[in-house]
Amino acid sequence: MIPWLGTHTPFPDVSEALTTEAPGLLAAGADLSPERLLMAYRNGIFPWFSEGQPILWWSTDPRMVLMTADFKVSDSLKKTLKKVEKSSRTDGRWQVRFDSAFEQVMRACAAPRRDGPGTWISEDIVKGYTGLHALGFAHSSEVWLDGELVGGAYGVSIGQMFYGESMFARVTDASKVALAYLVHFLKLQGVQMIDCQQETGHLASLGAAPIPRNAFLAHLRQAIARPRIRNWQPVPPFVAAL
Repeated sequence: MIPWLGTHTPFPDVSEALTTEAPGLLAAGADLSPERLLMAYRNGIFPWFSEGQPILWWSTDPRMVLMTADFKVSDSLKKTLKKVEKSSRTDGRWQVRFDSAFEQVMRACAAPRRDGPGTWISEDIVKGYTGLHALGFAHSSEVWLDGELVGGAYGVSIGQMFYGESMFARVTDASKVALAYLVHFLKLQGVQMIDCQQETGHLASLGAAPIPRNAFLAHLRQAIARPRIRNWQPVPPFVAAL
């Protein structure tokens, strides 16, 4: 049995997470206030649940992470990045921005996909993370084409730790462009690890890999103790290679 959390109940230690049936499930209940979310992320915990379920809190072992030094950029993505960067400096059709449409990115990530239903991003999730964004702890990377938002990614930033949440694309490679700009910026800011939470083949193709939870937590503790990143401005990635 997992514990039910009240509004002021602290999280149990992550070592108490289930190892069978629902591996990584730690607790249920509480709320999605910015304060609760920050408490969760600082302890290596994240919310993940479907519509109609209570709030479920997880700490998976192993943990899927993307080391910024290991991010893989395919030849086709390099060509797209070159096109986006050239356009942003010339005709302006393509633009990459940070934090200009955070909630819009979240809602696009929540929209139904061609290959299945929408994501787990509920109205309560949107409210909680837009609250984090207002406090400077959640950020979006956005790809715009002819003034329309066509791709993006968002996540949570504490110290020099970044927790990736979701991505979307309405044109080919748009989500990967958003991620490439985000990873490059974070790397320049000294961020070594991006938490990816769930293990998927798509994330693995981008360079992510699972690591033991203890190793993840050890890195997290020292990364969140560092100063907060302040100046969120996109920097063209891999310019030297383009």
